[in-house]
Amino acid sequence: MNKLKTLLPFLLLLAPALSAQPVQADEKVFSLSDVVDMAKGQSPSAKLASTNYTSKSWQYRLYQSNYLPQLSLNATLPNLNRSINPIVQPDGTSKYEFQSLSTNSMNLSVTQNIGLTNSQIFVSSQVQRIDILSAPLSTSYLVSPVIVGINQPIFGFNKLIWDSRIEPLKYEEAKKQFNEDLEMVAIQGSELFFDLLSAQLELEIQKKNVENTDTLYKISTGRYNLGKIAENDLLQMELNNMKAQNNLAQGQLDADIAMLKLANFLKLPSGQHITLIEPEAMPNFRVDEKIAVEQAEKNSQAVVAFERKKLEAERDVVKAIRDNRFSANVVASYGLSNSGAVFEAQYANPTDQQQVRLGLQIPIIDWGRAKAQIRSMEATREYVEISVEQDQQSLKQEVLMLSKQFEMRRQKLIISQKSDTIAQKRFDISMKRYVIGKIGITDLNIALQEKDQAKLEYLRDLREFWHVYYDIRRRTLYDFQANTVISNKF
Repeated sequence: MNKLKTLLPFLLLLAPALSAQPVQADEKVFSLSDVVDMAKGQSPSAKLASTNYTSKSWQYRLYQSNYLPQLSLNATLPNLNRSINPIVQPDGTSKYEFQSLSTNSMNLSVTQNIGLTNSQIFVSSQVQRIDILSAPLSTSYLVSPVIVGINQPIFGFNKLIWDSRIEPLKYEEAKKQFNEDLEMVAIQGSELFFDLLSAQLELEIQKKNVENTDTLYKISTGRYNLGKIAENDLLQMELNNMKAQNNLAQGQLDADIAMLKLANFLKLPSGQHITLIEPEAMPNFRVDEKIAVEQAEKNSQAVVAFERKKLEAERDVVKAIRDNRFSANVVASYGLSNSGAVFEAQYANPTDQQQVRLGLQIPIIDWGRAKAQIRSMEATREYVEISVEQDQQSLKQEVLMLSKQFEMRRQKLIISQKSDTIAQKRFDISMKRYVIGKIGITDLNIALQEKDQAKLEYLRDLREFWHVYYDIRRRTLYDFQANTVISNKF
């Protein structure tokens, strides 16, 4: 018995630890920055953003290839023909005769676009062999060792030079769009983070409420038995206890659903238990309105899109004018060629050949079609310029509004944090006063409701604070915590 009395204090100290639930082996603890980083790296939305950027980057590579030499080989091996064909006779007349022949040809060429002049130069080498398969049998070769030429449009629309101005903007826009898409992923991740955090904190509130109402119900039962409170008060406390248990069950379900949504978004294993760390209530950084507007005008994808849209509208006007007026196309080439029955001998003494071709396009009567097309493109250009000007003002106003809203949310968060602390202290005091019979059940219920409401209001303000911050990051592509421009790895 003496030994039991000696061990009893130690057993009482160990009881809470023995009764506590063991830490789950698969439990993960995340902060807000952890969730945001994981969302940017492995969420389905981040994969979509990466895929979209990859597609745009290959389109830019396709544009760049238009200004590089292109080497191609065209061959026909073989082309068999057994038919009746018109054959030129020695006296210059033609006669239909049955013919069986095989034609083989090969052309190796290099082409190069010149963007400044909208021309294309080419160098090629050609070989052709003809085998007569019907009597009398024969073989002959046509060889062009080298042919140099140019294809030069005159007064035509120069697509190459306009592409050189627009396509780099599209690529820059794609990079900024990728960064903005990832910032949108950060917003989605933060929303799911606060969904789960709110659900878990509400669950903790419901657990404490169940403990408190259960304790108060037991105390009320004792006081009722002593005749110190009316039966109505006892029934009200019993009802509060039952409501608390129902709220606890609903809170558990809400927490499980929120955890499942976050785990799916982060691509975590099935059944992963997640515990979240509440963010710092008041981070040590501010958002300067002037800096926010300056960074938005420098970094925003919309600013690049504004410039691209204006250039595209101007290009369409120029194209409409060029396509509906006089234009010409000159093709000139110079080369060496030879023909004969022996292949090797054709490279010995080739003869030169020249070709010049001039093509003209002269609109005469189009019943106002050209004028209508040009006026339509000019109207579109004017519309784009007005729209871009309005969008620029809207972007600036939106960033200014978000900056002001951020500071307002900051001040509101300070107040709601103090309100939460005060409401919690008030409830603790009310709880003690009810136990000693200083206040009634109505006053205690009011303190309980205000405590829960203050906590939930604080969580809502905390969520809104970070939502506005991540929205400013998306609009400006600027990290105000680190004071650096946001540039994610591509």
